Amino acid sequence: MTTERPDVPLLADERTMLRAHLDFHRATLAWKCDGLDDDDLRERASEPSALSLLGLVRHMAEVERTWFRKTVNGEHDLPNVWSHADDYQTAYDPSGCTRDEAFAAWRAEVEHARRVERAAPSLDLVVRQPRWDEDVSLRFVMLHLIHEYARHNGHADLIREAVDGTVGA
Repeated sequence: MTTERPDVPLLADERTMLRAHLDFHRATLAWKCDGLDDDDLRERASEPSALSLLGLVRHMAEVERTWFRKTVNGEHDLPNVWSHADDYQTAYDPSGCTRDEAFAAWRAEVEHARRVERAAPSLDLVVRQPRWDEDVSLRFVMLHLIHEYARHNGHADLIREAVDGTVGA
């Protein structure tokens, strides 16, 4: 499977630009995992780190769920997919999970996040982030997710290179 990364427009309104950048980073994570089997995806970055490509996919499923469903959509009682309570680091442990399971959950959360974002009246929508007990805007949530993906895609670059030598932007 080869993941296509969408082009990011150089000129667009703010919401279109944020959507495009977020989708680019989502696709980049999937692209970094292309062509690897479950064992390759479970390989850890380096001791003592628990980071693996499969763990990053699981973690980002939790991140999408937390910010778009729990925060923006107000589904506060929704359980986490893999993490324990508010310890999102536990999603990094890929043991016992397959590529199919992790990617199915991640894709489902991404699609749900897209629906939640499209339904929001504007980027100025203000919602309460329950973990921080602070108000945030949809704009902040989208920027935060772009940041989160960009940071973890940097990790994915290094992990992928360690797994099979593949490098790429």
